[in-house]
Order: sequence, then C-alpha cells, then structure tokens
Amino acid sequence: MPLKMRLARAGSKKRPYYHIVVADARSPRDGRFVETVGAWNPMLPKDAERVTLKNERITHWLAQGAQPTDRVLRFLDQAGLAKRDAKQNPTKGLPGKKAQEREAERKQREEDARAAAEKAAAGADAE
Repeated sequence: MPLKMRLARAGSKKRPYYHIVVADARSPRDGRFVETVGAWNPMLPKDAERVTLKNERITHWLAQGAQPTDRVLRFLDQAGLAKRDAKQNPTKGLPGKKAQEREAERKQREEDARAAAEKAAAGADAE
C-alpha cells in the first residue's frame, strides 16, 4: 500500500482549512485516510501559528515509507522533520521574450528623446 502524507481539505466555502493526513495514494483527496498528523489554517496571518504537527507520528510514518507531497514537505522542512531540496530555476522570474524586447525599445526611445533634448538645449544656448 503506497502511503502519501498530504492535505485533506476541510472548512467551508472560501474559508479553507486543511488536515495533514497519511492516506493510501489511491484514495480520494478528502476520502479515507489512515491517520491525521497535523493541520494547516491558511486563513491565519503569517506571523501566527498556521501549522500544527504531531512530530513523533510524522517521523513514524516517514520511517514506514510515507511520501509527503510538496506542500507538506515544505511544512516538514520548516519544522526540521525532513529535508526539502531548493528548486533551481533562475529564469523563472524573468519576463518573457516579447516583454524584454518592448523594454529594450522603450529604453531606446527614452535615450533618443534625452539626446534630442540635450541637442535642443545646446542649440538654444548657442543662439
């Protein structure tokens, strides 16, 4: 039985609350699970305690081979229970090719306008 440590949604509409559960990977998201090992309330402010974990039960299930999902692995990494490798995508935040071209054109127009203004100011001073 492949075990997953994942989020199961609870709470009402537009007020999410998640239980961190150990479940069979084939069972539905909010369906049957083996054990609840924590909770996450994303509605709380970031400086509040949003995540609660049962540390000894989590270490037990990790030893049994339960694989955490990416979001749960983030919580476990913050708590120091598991190690999450940092993602390496240095170009993720850069604008696309067309946006970079538009930015270059805008800078070129600004430089041309600045040069024309300096030339006009120099011509006015000469007169």
